[in-house]
Amino acid sequence: MVALEYRRLARLFDSAVTDYQHAHGDPYPVHACPSDQASHTGRRGRCDADVSWSKNGSVLPVHYLALYQARAAGQNSLRFVDLDMQTAIATRAALEADMRLGLERGEFLLHYQPQVDARGDPTGAEALVRWRHPRRGLVSPAEFIPLAEETGLILPLGQWVLESACTHLASWGARPGTAGLTMAVNVSARQFRHPDFVRQVLAVLERTGADPRRLKLELTEGLLIDNVEETVARMIALKAQGVGFSLDDFGTGYSSLAYLKRLPLDQLKIDQSFVRDVLAGGNDATIARTIITLGKSLGLAVIAEGVETEAQRDFLAQHQCDAFQGYLFSRPLAADLIDAFMGARTR
Repeated sequence: MVALEYRRLARLFDSAVTDYQHAHGDPYPVHACPSDQASHTGRRGRCDADVSWSKNGSVLPVHYLALYQARAAGQNSLRFVDLDMQTAIATRAALEADMRLGLERGEFLLHYQPQVDARGDPTGAEALVRWRHPRRGLVSPAEFIPLAEETGLILPLGQWVLESACTHLASWGARPGTAGLTMAVNVSARQFRHPDFVRQVLAVLERTGADPRRLKLELTEGLLIDNVEETVARMIALKAQGVGFSLDDFGTGYSSLAYLKRLPLDQLKIDQSFVRDVLAGGNDATIARTIITLGKSLGLAVIAEGVETEAQRDFLAQHQCDAFQGYLFSRPLAADLIDAFMGARTR
């Protein structure tokens, strides 16, 4: 009720300022309201505010945000910021600070989801990052990965993921029963475009002793938007050392067939959004079949993620899908459990 009343008063205030400006042709000087729900306004493209009523400093970020918004909007502009926005900003800032500490304290860990062939035999696994927050427990990647991308924390996080996954891959390579398994590692566009990316990958492989031929980097379609020449060059440099590539979530982004045929890929991955409704007989089934056919025509293997039922697996296998990943075979497993899973199925 308080928020609704605040918004109602804000609308009335906005209307009053507009009427004043129309009548006098001059901006109305507005100052911060003495309330922690209040905001601030712009005058001739800038903001003036008296924030002396806020002693603890918690309101300052909100007022600065209102200031920048008013400046961006131009002359005679008015901007309000309420508690919802303040809460969102504070939550995001706290999560970013916690991520930085989490990287320092070793709070991130990897789980591994098996990938299997048409017979159900394991061919490898995908490394999936998790965050065990000391107060919140496991934080969803959907919450912290986008923030890591925005803040640049994806670079140290991605480097840690690659190093940890390759260390595990090297341990598989040391045992006869698991030496042939592959490790898929997601690489963000920002990470891939880092000037030292190729050197960093090769350095990790050398440090860990992992077989480059068993490492598969999963790229997103977003890499196809900008600077395709640079993307191809980096992929070729890594492929020359044996590293493989899979195009992740294929069909959900910006793929161009003209670009696709130029990329030195090894695999296409059917996104789980298509697999989920593949039995409904609509567009998803058509898209899944088309991706498989396209992959075959380009000489690429095809894997489907998010396979949860035998009927989904059977449909995809019937249309010559090569490999599968999903809860039908296994949920993502901690390091010790994935080793037990692979050991029991590769003897």
